[in-house]
Amino acid sequence: MLSSPPATGQDQTKDNGISIPKHFIWPKGDLLLSSTKEELREPLVDLEGFFNGDEEATRNAVKFIREACQSHGFFQVINHGVDLSLLNFVHQHLDSFFKLPVSEKLRAKKVPGCLWGYSAAHAERFSSKLPWKETLSFCFHENGTDPVVLDFFNSKLGKDFEQAGMVFQRYGEAMMRLSLAIMELLAISLGVDRMHYRKFFEDGSSILRCNNYPPCMEPNLAVGTGTHCDPTSLTILHQDQVGGLEVFLNNKWHSVRPLQHAFVVNIGDTFMALSNGKYKSCLHRAVVNRYKERKSVAFFLCPKEDKVVRPPPELVSNEEARKYPDFTWSLLLHFVQHFYRADSATMQNFTNWLLSLPPSQLPPPT
Repeated sequence: MLSSPPATGQDQTKDNGISIPKHFIWPKGDLLLSSTKEELREPLVDLEGFFNGDEEATRNAVKFIREACQSHGFFQVINHGVDLSLLNFVHQHLDSFFKLPVSEKLRAKKVPGCLWGYSAAHAERFSSKLPWKETLSFCFHENGTDPVVLDFFNSKLGKDFEQAGMVFQRYGEAMMRLSLAIMELLAISLGVDRMHYRKFFEDGSSILRCNNYPPCMEPNLAVGTGTHCDPTSLTILHQDQVGGLEVFLNNKWHSVRPLQHAFVVNIGDTFMALSNGKYKSCLHRAVVNRYKERKSVAFFLCPKEDKVVRPPPELVSNEEARKYPDFTWSLLLHFVQHFYRADSATMQNFTNWLLSLPPSQLPPPT
């Protein structure tokens, strides 16, 4: 078990009896209401009937998803079609990677300006309010016979990690199938062509991220992942049984209970724009544990970078004006990678930035 902070190279001197480096200490305003007293009552959506073509079961799933997405955008799914043995292999390889010596993990080190690779506390991007975690991120897209995840592991970590690459390649494929199924349910719930979002995302380029949150001696001063809304479209998370994911709702933090064979799903900012603001991207964070490490693996569904993000015509009318201007995923990604640290106001600040750009840099009008 890890007992030290993620290896960032930052100064680790102890000040005033505080036993973590100052770069990991967050301002009090970011740590308010840190005591979680109740669980989020997110729906547990059974997908078996939907996959079997059961119309009544599909209507029930759609009802639960609609209610969640109009409120906070979080729900969990079971009977999701993902092989549980594959899920076990994913966690085994995730554990094996994070147990490697730092020198080995740094073979896959993320470089500034790149999304893919190993990162200790995102220290390559930020110098303060560092998250108490380490991550391994890589791209996933379905491009004919090109196994992009396997290629990443082979090129960055060598042939010893070929099996891990094969497992995560299969996992990316499973996540893509599940994501597109959920997109179909989201379309039904919004009253648009049920294939609309599935077609929009089927050629997308998405992100897989493995997270490790070491034990932290000062859990009331640090956070695993800071308060934010996901800028992506849809997040599918599998977490271990330690717990730590929290959602901010009704001015309180609520914990999301770990369910061993379920996935946590939440709406991101890009899909909020695709729904014309009808569905919500909600603030969430990951807290740390004094005694236990926590691991999770997240799949962030993204459209193809040059796809224009705009809601379907059914969601726009004279009574329901456009909430956000047209944009491409590449523009939003560029904004949060280079100009803005994702938080509760990402979309508003992105919109302001977008409207300041010259017309030549904007997507073509409809």
